[in-house]
Amino acid sequence: MHSTDTRYQQLLDWLRIDLGRPVESIAPASSDASFRRYFRIHSEGQSHIVMDAPPPRENVRPFVAVAELLRNAGVQTPEIHAVDAERGFVLLGDFGSRIYLDELDEQTAESLYGDAMVSLLALQQGVNAAAVDLPAYDERLLRTELGIFREWFLEKWLALELSAGDAAMIEQVWATLVDSALEQPRVCVHRDYHSRNLMVTDEASPGVLDFQDAVLGPITYDLASLLRDCYVAWPADRVYRWMESYRQVLLEAKLLEESNAGQFRRWFDLMGMQRHLKAAGIFSRLNLRDAKPGYLRDIPRTLGYVMEAGRNYPELAGFVSFLEQRVVPRLTAEVPS
Repeated sequence: MHSTDTRYQQLLDWLRIDLGRPVESIAPASSDASFRRYFRIHSEGQSHIVMDAPPPRENVRPFVAVAELLRNAGVQTPEIHAVDAERGFVLLGDFGSRIYLDELDEQTAESLYGDAMVSLLALQQGVNAAAVDLPAYDERLLRTELGIFREWFLEKWLALELSAGDAAMIEQVWATLVDSALEQPRVCVHRDYHSRNLMVTDEASPGVLDFQDAVLGPITYDLASLLRDCYVAWPADRVYRWMESYRQVLLEAKLLEESNAGQFRRWFDLMGMQRHLKAAGIFSRLNLRDAKPGYLRDIPRTLGYVMEAGRNYPELAGFVSFLEQRVVPRLTAEVPS
């Protein structure tokens, strides 16, 4: 990797020459679904994380701006020590390696999710939605994301041929999901608030990562990301109990103006459906376009959430049947064990 990886050599030169840091050791720290890479370095008795975000595929400026926005709101984001925005390098503080996904179990779930919801409230309450310049999670973006499901999951990966009736039914479902999202109160949305982007830290836990795509959007989006995680599942009654406890917190914080539990649950369910349909499409795209097949194993869980939530709403019965009868059998044959 090192001798032929020009980005890696440039990164080392930036650290050693531009920043004057003697790099005593460097190793991959993590990877994600983007083109970014992360390395952990040890230098002068300290540990840091270095982000490699190659332009033009990645842009570190939103990461830096949102990091400051969230930190000012009381969310623990990595401290930024140095930035080379033109070359796409960022030197960050190190939260360690205790990722939520590895730490969650029956004994720790209540505490860890409790901490995560405290941090989520800080994000939603501490960022003034009316004053910040974040992109809107509007109808165009919501529909673009749903389009990823149809294009990359149904058509390109499963090679499913859709009839005119299928297309009309899907369009009606999209309209239902988008309308539900747009009628919700708008807050700052992390947009990927889940167990792979939350770190257990000794103080002010969790440390929050991967926030550069933050937008202004529906109040249930990050809650659905957290509680109906693409990478770990919990019993539905437990998820709804956590959801209801957070709804009460939102009421007390006056981020919700009314206390209709049924409406909030519908928002939560349909918002989760939108997110998980998008995720199934993204996981398929990562496999087909980016040669990252590892995410395929998360599709059955992700699609399971869609069907589980959809069964609660009669107007979505046709879509659930479509998934059960046309999609799941083909999915079972395609997903590696």
